Amino acid sequence: MSRRGLAAVSSVLDQAASSATNIVVLVLAARLSSASGFADFSMVYVTFTVLLGLNMAYVGQSLVLEKAGERLGSACRSAVGFTGAASGAVGAVLAVVGLLLGGAGGRAFLALGLVLPLVLVQDGLRYCFSVLRAPERALAADALRLVCVVAALAVQPAGASAARLVLVWGLSALPALALGLLLLRPYVRGARAQLRPYLRRGHLGQRFVVEFAVGNGSSQLAVLGLGVFATPLAVGALRGATTLFGPLNVLFNSANSFGPPVLSRLGGRRAVVRATLALGAVLAAVGAGWAVVLFLLPDRLGRELLGDTWASAAALLPATGAQYAVMGLGTCALLTLRVLAPKSTLSVQIAFSALSVVFLLGGYAVWGPLGAAWGLAAGSALKAVAAWGRVARLPVSAPRGDEAQRVLA
Repeated sequence: MSRRGLAAVSSVLDQAASSATNIVVLVLAARLSSASGFADFSMVYVTFTVLLGLNMAYVGQSLVLEKAGERLGSACRSAVGFTGAASGAVGAVLAVVGLLLGGAGGRAFLALGLVLPLVLVQDGLRYCFSVLRAPERALAADALRLVCVVAALAVQPAGASAARLVLVWGLSALPALALGLLLLRPYVRGARAQLRPYLRRGHLGQRFVVEFAVGNGSSQLAVLGLGVFATPLAVGALRGATTLFGPLNVLFNSANSFGPPVLSRLGGRRAVVRATLALGAVLAAVGAGWAVVLFLLPDRLGRELLGDTWASAAALLPATGAQYAVMGLGTCALLTLRVLAPKSTLSVQIAFSALSVVFLLGGYAVWGPLGAAWGLAAGSALKAVAAWGRVARLPVSAPRGDEAQRVLA
């Protein structure tokens, strides 16, 4: 296998390991906790997930756009240093909040505050290895993280408190953090950390944070809005159908996390667009193929996956499959813009995330759950068309990546 092929496989496997860690943590916590204990754990884990996404947007996504080879060591050291400092400050706030809240929930938030720097820095190392084109090192650290968290949680007693589970989950990141820092050391030896650029007005991560907030905010708004108008069965059907496409989310996240460093070295706008068009076609075909596999799945196996929700979710598979197929194209269009014109993605995300919510609610009002699913597919399709239209309007002669370098400098 070529070096590029090995890097691609390592990138996908690393994202899969990271996603599997999140899934396994929730499954094990649910099995170990009481109903109220798992509710406390879930609230804390949702908080962590939001903070993880904000760090990914502010630090990770701006880091992977770095192109100057001689600056990569300093950029990686700066990213790790800023993540450690910022997560320490946020962790202190969470600890204070936990103390003020008191009770089992407050103790769980206190535990999160204590371990937050460990888990955020460990996860952030993935982006350092991405920009350094060493995803196999990220895979080694994240695979160790998965093994350690499973082993640590598996030996906890039934009925363990949420605070105990949060502490065990966080401390289990220590071996992977140590390994990741050890693997990163040769690349950052002698480099200086510069945290001030992260605090400057106009830092590119600020735009990516807004995009993250818009994307997550619109999805939450859609769920809340649908919950007001729809039956619980409809909401469960949509969530069930989306859950079945979880493996595709791994591929999309891999493209977003590890695509920019590879694309930035292809040598020009045309090469980048050709590569992302080909990748988009592949992801769209995979999405459609996965939908066909799920559609042909025997009911017995479907019920093993989703239980009683399978029957209602199965009816939405064609629409959800269409949505994920066009999402593959849209993801690659936004990836193209992220590399060639990073400032141009925000307006697309804002406009079409809002439009997807409108289509979701409008589709449900007219055709019920199936209409809501097709509404989401239509919103994703329009976002893909708009993003590729923006790519087509980029100046052919514009120097590739100059905008990103000016903002990141």
